[in-house]
Amino acid sequence: MTEERDRPLSESLDSHSQEPPSEAERALEKEARLPLTGWQQEVSRGLDLGLEGADSIRDRSIPTFSRGELPHYAGINTFLKAPYLEDVKKVGEYNVAVVGVPHDSGTTYRPGTRFGPQGIRRISALYTPYSFELGVDLREQITLCDVGDIFTIPANNEKSFDQISKGIAHIFSSGAFPIILGGDHSIGYPTVRGICRHLGDKKVGIIHFDRHVDTQETDLDERMHTCPWFHATNIKNAPPKNLVQLGIGGWQVPREGVKFYRERASNILTVTDITEKGLDYAVDFALERALDGTDCVYISFDIDCIDAGFVPGTGWPEPGGLLPREALYMLGKIVQRAPICGLEVVEVSPPYDISDMTALMAARVICDTMGHLVVSGQLPRKEKPAYIHEEAEPELVAEWR
Repeated sequence: MTEERDRPLSESLDSHSQEPPSEAERALEKEARLPLTGWQQEVSRGLDLGLEGADSIRDRSIPTFSRGELPHYAGINTFLKAPYLEDVKKVGEYNVAVVGVPHDSGTTYRPGTRFGPQGIRRISALYTPYSFELGVDLREQITLCDVGDIFTIPANNEKSFDQISKGIAHIFSSGAFPIILGGDHSIGYPTVRGICRHLGDKKVGIIHFDRHVDTQETDLDERMHTCPWFHATNIKNAPPKNLVQLGIGGWQVPREGVKFYRERASNILTVTDITEKGLDYAVDFALERALDGTDCVYISFDIDCIDAGFVPGTGWPEPGGLLPREALYMLGKIVQRAPICGLEVVEVSPPYDISDMTALMAARVICDTMGHLVVSGQLPRKEKPAYIHEEAEPELVAEWR
């Protein structure tokens, strides 16, 4: 140790010159290559629409009325302060569309996820559009809009499901990448149904991060948040063999849902499987099965897949879940290696949250997904993906009850 400390700094640097560049070094190089056009346009727009700042303000990029990213504590709460698109008929003009689904009538324990979209949007103002590690600036590299919330019907799951399916089908068929802010996990069925309406003869695999299987046919005599994948995999475009669940375990997995796996041969890895076999094994496991005979992959991220100590603001917290960095690592690898057709983040319940930490985790999942879509070349889309079918199929499954 003494000899190493006593070596001249120049020699110490030279001894490391042959090492591969670190993530930090690569990030510095990537940032230097990013444009600033989007930021400059945002500043110009703010000065034009929000008036130039007072004479005492030295930084002349600051307007009188807050417009755009800064300051982070001000402004209207769309996701990442993206433009609010009131006319949803124009959604196809954007690469990505964020939509809220404020529905928690499917919960079987504590409610509050109807406020999830608001909570996620509010805390997303803490983020910039730039990721240091990925070398991605969303403002410069994609077009993002927030279309607001789907009008769900309190205490009526089935009518809400119809609204959700129609809304997601509209966004998906436009070519915009849909990002859905839940809401409880009962919305998993109508979101997938909306996507399948425009798949034609194509198929979708589902990768589901969760502590719970959510595969019962009914719960409390209805299609609740414990039931989405039983019904989604009844759709011809979403075969059960292509359903992969990561992080399942604990004392909240009903036996009725376990029976589903024996009958339909879907796929599960527990947290122990993932930690013992490794994160890369879990990624390979998920991709091999979700992509087997399918054309695209839908990601359903239940925030309670993360250990309850990190995400207290959820409807069914379960200790022993994934660490945030484990989930984010697997998510990133999956997104970069599969054609992703949509993302939902569900079960964020702000009334039970502490310091917005659960909503912040949800926002991170969404931002990371967009970043990895850019890195993998899936965004911005140069053309509408071949798996999107123009003609809609409104009746995909037999009427329920």
